Amino acid sequence: MKAAKSSKTLSAAEHEELLAALKIRFEKNMSRHTGLEWVKVKARLEANPEKLWSLGEMERTGGEPDAVGHDKKSGEYVFFDCSTQSPEGRISFCYDREALDSRKEHKPKNNVMDAAAAMGVELMTEEQYHELQALGEFDTKSSSWVMTPAEIRKRGGALFGDRRYGRVFIYHNGAQSYYNGRGFRGSLRV
Repeated sequence: MKAAKSSKTLSAAEHEELLAALKIRFEKNMSRHTGLEWVKVKARLEANPEKLWSLGEMERTGGEPDAVGHDKKSGEYVFFDCSTQSPEGRISFCYDREALDSRKEHKPKNNVMDAAAAMGVELMTEEQYHELQALGEFDTKSSSWVMTPAEIRKRGGALFGDRRYGRVFIYHNGAQSYYNGRGFRGSLRV
């Protein structure tokens, strides 16, 4: 897909290209969404073009979004970034605007919370991160920021997760820190 546009819509060609990529990924990874049908997922996507744009941003930045669940009450499908490692287009970000503003030098190019908001996605929670890790092995060489509780953030910290030694770990770091191997994963309800 091309670079992000200021309007939150996809051209007809981008729309078709994204749906094709999502369908291929959906069919290749049926274990992530047992019981879901592509025809129903596609219909929901086509009825929500702004959400399809957000999925396009997830795709464009390397997240490889895929449907991982269905909320029967609301009818919404849940998408997670399912790239094996933290999405390449979203690495080297500190946690939030406050953390970015606190850096006097060597500022990262962006922060996770602003980037997620601009994409129209939510940062994964710890619970969602564990749900993702139950679907496969992710972040074996990278790590991903996760939503941090206010009491931790007030003290200057932020949380991230990864998979090492066959286990999933949630750690803490200063919110102003950033690393080449740490990005963030988004979730989106459509």
